[in-house]
Amino acid sequence: MYYKKNSIIYLDGEWVKAVDSHVDLYSQTLHHGNGVFEGIRSYSSGAGPNIYKAREHFERMKYSCETMGIKFNYDVDELVKVSYELLEKNGVENAYIRPLAYLGANMKLITCSEVHIMIACWEWPPYLGYENQKVMISPYHKPSPKAFPVDTKVNGMYANSILATNDAKKKGFDEALQLDLDGNVAQGSGQNFFYVKDDMLVTPPLGNIFPGITRATIIEFAMELGYPVIEKLFKPEEVKEAEGAFFTGTATEVASIASIDDFKFKKNWKDTIAYELFQMYRARVTNDELSEFNLG
Repeated sequence: MYYKKNSIIYLDGEWVKAVDSHVDLYSQTLHHGNGVFEGIRSYSSGAGPNIYKAREHFERMKYSCETMGIKFNYDVDELVKVSYELLEKNGVENAYIRPLAYLGANMKLITCSEVHIMIACWEWPPYLGYENQKVMISPYHKPSPKAFPVDTKVNGMYANSILATNDAKKKGFDEALQLDLDGNVAQGSGQNFFYVKDDMLVTPPLGNIFPGITRATIIEFAMELGYPVIEKLFKPEEVKEAEGAFFTGTATEVASIASIDDFKFKKNWKDTIAYELFQMYRARVTNDELSEFNLG
C-alpha cells in the first residue's frame, strides 16, 4: 500500500523509484533504532496541494536530529519545496508524507556520522479510520522524560507504542491510552489526548508527552472560538467525568473516542465542542490560503 512499481521517492538529493532503493543492512537505524522521522499530511485545495504546516514539521525533524546528535545538513525551506515536487512526481494531492533521517553502518552505541535522508508519500486515510474508538488504559507506560527525550520523533521510541497497540488489539480494543510513570494520562500510542467537559478542553501538559503539531493546532482553534483550554496532569478516573474525548495527530487527524475501558462517554461526539473543532480542522487544512509553497 505504501508504494507501487512507479512510485518515486527523494533519496539523498536524487529522485529514484521506491522499488530500486535500498538500505544498508548494517544501518544503525535498523539495528538500534537511532533515526528520526516525521509524519506530514497534504490536502487537496482549489489552489492545488496544501502541505499542512510543512515548515513546522521539518523544523521539528531538525530539532529531533540535533537532540540525538544526528547531523542535519538540510535547509528546511528546500525540504518543503522537495515535498511539493514529490507530490507532483507521484500524481497525488491528498497524501501522507514520510521524511526519514537514517544512519549508515555502525554497531557502536554512539551516533553514526553517516546520515541519509529519504522522503516518501502515499495515499493514506486517517490512521484510526472514521469510527468512534474503543480505547483501553494500557499497562505499557510512556517512557520517562528522564530516560528519553519524549519531545523527539525518534524511530526506536515507537517500539513502546507497538507494544501498547498490540496489547489493545488482542483485548478487543481499537487503541491504547498510555499513562506516564506517575499514573497520569499521557497520550495514545501515537496520538495526543483531549477530553471535553463543560465546553472546555482538558489535555496533558507538555513535559511527559510528545508535543504534537495537530495538538497545538486544536488548542489554537479552541482559543480562537473562545473555548477554554486547560493543560494539566490528571488520572484516568477524572476522564470519567468528561462528556467526550478524542485523539489528535497528523496521521490520525482528529479521532473521536466512544469509550475507555468499560466507561462510555455521556454525549454523542457530534454534540460536543470537539466535533466543532474537528469540522474547523477539516475546513482549514483544505483552505487555499494555507498553501505554504507555490511551485509557480
